[in-house]
Amino acid sequence: MLKQQPPKVSQKERYLAIRNVTLLAVTINILLTIIKIMFGIIGHSHALIADGLHSLSDLIAGGMTLVAAKYSTEPPDAEHPYGHARFETLVTVAVGGLLLLMAGGLLIDVQRRLFEPELLLRPTAISLVAAVLSIVVKEALYQYTLYIAEWVRSPMLRANAWHHRSDGISSVIVLIGVVGSMLGFLWLDAVATIGISLMIGYIGFSLSWRGVIELVDTGLEREQLIEIQTIIKSVEGVRGLHQLRTRKMGVNILVDMHILVDPRISASNAHQIGEAVRTRLMDQIAELTEVSVHIDTENDEKVQTTLDLPLRNEITARLRQRWQSLEAAAAIEQITLHYLSGKLTVDIDLPLTIVQNIEDAQELSQRFVELAADEPDIHAINVYYRSSAYKPMPVLKNSELQKFIGKFSFEPQKKP
Repeated sequence: MLKQQPPKVSQKERYLAIRNVTLLAVTINILLTIIKIMFGIIGHSHALIADGLHSLSDLIAGGMTLVAAKYSTEPPDAEHPYGHARFETLVTVAVGGLLLLMAGGLLIDVQRRLFEPELLLRPTAISLVAAVLSIVVKEALYQYTLYIAEWVRSPMLRANAWHHRSDGISSVIVLIGVVGSMLGFLWLDAVATIGISLMIGYIGFSLSWRGVIELVDTGLEREQLIEIQTIIKSVEGVRGLHQLRTRKMGVNILVDMHILVDPRISASNAHQIGEAVRTRLMDQIAELTEVSVHIDTENDEKVQTTLDLPLRNEITARLRQRWQSLEAAAAIEQITLHYLSGKLTVDIDLPLTIVQNIEDAQELSQRFVELAADEPDIHAINVYYRSSAYKPMPVLKNSELQKFIGKFSFEPQKKP
């Protein structure tokens, strides 16, 4: 489920946090790459050399992360109205692809060595030092990077954290391979290399696949959708929900939906309900950055469309033409159109003063209906009589209101 998150960090804070932890990782990976490859060559450990190449891929991934961190936090512009968060996704896919290539290259090389025993290396004790150092440093770097990734909610940084841990795990495999080879099992170093390659390949595939799923706009998981639906339906005035669609852009979640409201409420009331839905979702789900709410008066997936019915100007012009013989037509205060269930219903508001009694009202209503009876697009006509027309009170500015109140102010009389 979508968990309650701490307050969102600003884009600047997010960029600085990602940049700083990535620069730290780049510095460490430069040193580890040099140490592992150099000690691997000196100590005759193919597995340690492979582990050094793994650290090199970490170094390249760090550079890519720095670029993505800069551009993914840029604000929306005319060409990218939803922002630049997909830069993170692209980098995540690229890092995964880099790991897959690395794994493939290592497997090809190690299988050649296994079938040609004379090519197998004989590790020495110096390889152990590099392996132990890598395990300790990489686990610490993993913990710190994951902490920052959770704070700024960055899938890209989370991917880098697991990249660091995979490097640490591969160093554990190197340690086992080196110890085994020193005990006389020369093939164990090569087998350790295969283990490292498979692990790197698995991580690379997982990262790339998650990124690809996001790039093709795959929706959120079922549990997340249920939570979003629950929040929407908790808003007063929402009668139903359909066409809920979700997608992700980096850390951000985008949602659009159709909600059902009472068809007889005002447009402003319906808009207010839609705004309440949007605000509640944004408040309760930290990753949500865009919510689009479409207001429906009925479920347009299940009812007949009304698109073939005429719009207001056309239908009112036709009705006034038919009612021109009625003197009461000039007194119409409001004509309201309802497009529901593929049908058009017309409501007419008349002042109560134009009729003397209930019989007059019924007769006049009947005349309105009869004159428009052969209108093919109208399903029903309702006539309402109101005691007085609605006239809004004039709005006064603060200065005018104070002046108005001042006319009635008085000073208290002093006691004699």
